Amino acid sequence: MQLDTALVGTPIPSTSFEITSRQTTNFAASVADMNPRYFDDTRSANFQAPPLFAVAVTWPVIEKARELVSPEVMVKMVHAGEHLIFHGPIRPDTRLDVSGRVAAVQPTSAGALMTVKLEAWDQKGDLIFTEYTGAMFRGVECLGEGQSVDELPRLPGFDESADLLWETEIPIERRATYLYDGCTDIVFQIHTSPAFAHFVGLDDIILQGTAMLAMTAREIVDRQAGSDPNRLAEIACRFSSTITPGTSVKLQLIGEQRDLAGFRVQNDQGQAALTGSYRLKA
Repeated sequence: MQLDTALVGTPIPSTSFEITSRQTTNFAASVADMNPRYFDDTRSANFQAPPLFAVAVTWPVIEKARELVSPEVMVKMVHAGEHLIFHGPIRPDTRLDVSGRVAAVQPTSAGALMTVKLEAWDQKGDLIFTEYTGAMFRGVECLGEGQSVDELPRLPGFDESADLLWETEIPIERRATYLYDGCTDIVFQIHTSPAFAHFVGLDDIILQGTAMLAMTAREIVDRQAGSDPNRLAEIACRFSSTITPGTSVKLQLIGEQRDLAGFRVQNDQGQAALTGSYRLKA
C-alpha cells in the first residue's frame, strides 16, 4: 500500500465559509471556553471567534483533500498534527475564502505523512490564518522520494527536562465528543460511534485532537495572554496518544522562553496525548 509523492503541489478545490455568531459561540461553548469576547453582543468591536475556530472553517476543504487518497489508504489515516498561524481575528458575520494544496508527502517510521497547507482570506483580501495539518497513513509507504513544496514552518520543541511552569487537570466529560461534533460540524465516526471505534481497533471512542488543542489554547490565552485571544500568534502540536471521554487529562506548560513556551497533555494513562508549543504577540 503506497501514497504517491506526486500529490505534492496538488491544489484542493477552494470553498467559501460564511461565519455566523451561532457557529462561533457554539464552538466556544463546546470546549467550555467562556471568554466574554466570544459571547459579546455582535455590535461590540471585541466580538470574535476563538482562534481554534479556524479548524471548523477549513474542515470542508480538508474533506475534499480526502478525495485525493484511495479508500484503502484512507482507512489508515490518523490526525498527526496541527500548526496554525494567526494573522488576524476571525469575525462572525463575515465570509472567509479558503484555498489549499498538498504541501508535503514524506516517509516516516510509522508510515507516510501528508501535510496540507490551507489559507483563509477575508473579503478585503486580508490573510486571516494559515493552517498546516498533518495526516499520518499508518503502515503506508511513499511511492517516490519524499517531497515538500516549500519549507514547512517549525516552532521549537521542548524536551521532558524543560521547567514545569504550571499544571492543571481538565476533566473530559463523556459527552464532550458529541458536543464538539454537533457544535462544529467536524464529523468523524471514530469520535461518536463506539461500534466504528471498535471496528478500527480502538477500545472506545476518542476525543477529537482539535478539541483538546482548543482547550489547550483556552488555558494559554486565559493564563498567559490576559484573556486576549489576539495575542496568540501561533500554536502547533503533535498528536501521539488518544484521550478517552469520561477521564481527566493534565495540561502542563513547560520551558517558557520570552514569547515562546511548550506544552504537553497527558491522558489518564500518563501518556503524552499532545505535545507542542506556542508563540504570543507582545
